[in-house]
Amino acid sequence: MNEKIHWADAKASRVPADRHQLIATGITPSGPIHLGNMREVMTGDMIYKALKSRGVDAELVYVADDFDPLRKVYPFLPDTYQKYIGWPVSDIPCPCGKHKSYAEHFLDPFLSAIEELDIHPRIIRTSEAYRSGMFTEQIKAALEHAEEIKETLEKISGRKLEEGWTPYYPICEKCGIISRATILSHDPEKHTVTYRCSCGHEGVSDYSKGEGKLVWRVDWPMRWSVYGVTIEPFGKDHASPGGSYDTGRYITKDIYGYEAPIPVTYEWISLKGRGEMHSSKGVVLTIRDMLDIVPPEVLRFMIAKTKPDKTIAFDPGMGLLRLIDEYDRAAASGESREYELSVIASPQTTIPFRHMVTVVQIAQTDDGIFDILKRSGYEIVDKDAVLDQANRAKMWLERYAPDDVKFAIQPALPAVAAAEPTNVKAAVAAYAAAVSAGEWKADVLHNAVYDAASSAGITGKELFTAVYRAFLGADRGPRLGWFLEAIGREATLARLNEMAA
Repeated sequence: MNEKIHWADAKASRVPADRHQLIATGITPSGPIHLGNMREVMTGDMIYKALKSRGVDAELVYVADDFDPLRKVYPFLPDTYQKYIGWPVSDIPCPCGKHKSYAEHFLDPFLSAIEELDIHPRIIRTSEAYRSGMFTEQIKAALEHAEEIKETLEKISGRKLEEGWTPYYPICEKCGIISRATILSHDPEKHTVTYRCSCGHEGVSDYSKGEGKLVWRVDWPMRWSVYGVTIEPFGKDHASPGGSYDTGRYITKDIYGYEAPIPVTYEWISLKGRGEMHSSKGVVLTIRDMLDIVPPEVLRFMIAKTKPDKTIAFDPGMGLLRLIDEYDRAAASGESREYELSVIASPQTTIPFRHMVTVVQIAQTDDGIFDILKRSGYEIVDKDAVLDQANRAKMWLERYAPDDVKFAIQPALPAVAAAEPTNVKAAVAAYAAAVSAGEWKADVLHNAVYDAASSAGITGKELFTAVYRAFLGADRGPRLGWFLEAIGREATLARLNEMAA
């Protein structure tokens, strides 16, 4: 029986192996670049790595659409940004004052994050490309074939465009917005258009200097031809019948003589309980937020194990623990293609994340963390990697962990434990005696509960509850074996014997 082919390898197999392949990804940095957006660049990177593993000459690019206009004052912006609506985001001041523009305010943490995720594309900023004159001849061709493009858009999209429609939007020299201006004339030799903006201003726009841009449905296929894009992932909104990919593949062929790239349509990532992620609606979990909690290889694994056309419902609570467990199992086998496409050469530990969640709630200091881990039999190879994991566990507990995962060891024997009936205390004494001289390992500590409970005539559940009450004052807690192993033999026996007495 043939082994199942991973989706990235299937996409890689569709292009000729003897030609240069360029995978393009990108987004407009108009707000926080969230985990949903990250699916695009990670999908592209996995196809890129699949091509490289086949020996194909390939390149990954990330196109930052920073020449797009600000469309509205989003929930995360002050009202003062009202005056910048319609401006290119590359020309708007940074919200925090620490970056050279609004666009860089959101791009900077994103570019830092993809480095951590072992994604290293060539970065293209469309503001720089337009203003360098790179697209001059392509804009000229679009203006000269405006009627032909309009007919294509109307035929394929089913939408009727307004009279006098133009594929080129000048940046008004008076109000600063990328305007749906009326084009009064075009001088193809000088690469200029005269226009009348909706603000009433009449002026001249030199498109060889980036004083305007093409509309999205023409800009996208134009770029395919300029950069030589052969594969491109994009969201399902662009893939609908009559959508921008449908119209783009005709425009790129008819106007620019180029074949459209192989499409890789991806579904959205939704946030459990809140729906699909959208920066404009404030439903976001930024990639920086996630890397504070999740090792980068686990985020890669989440994308690698799911076909792009399948929705990912992300649960940053217990669902995240299950995802990390799944990755750990894949890492242990080391055989799956999902693991191969996820693993990166960053410092890692062999400590299960669930165990670290328990450890950081017991330990009071960094040294305490290392002491507990050594008692549990873990060899500490890289202290920084261990502390990184510990910090991620602390962040997860603080931000996303459900209450029933959190606990605090009580400084003294809780009253509820002291008040247990005699038969339960006898079972606790039997349990303490059974584990006192044995191997201090999680599975041994866990399994010993049943024999001790049986010898005292109570159920295993009753004894589990009694032990949790002794340390936490609560009826439940983390998996008992790991918990007691982390606390240590001396402290465990002292508390249990105090309760039994």
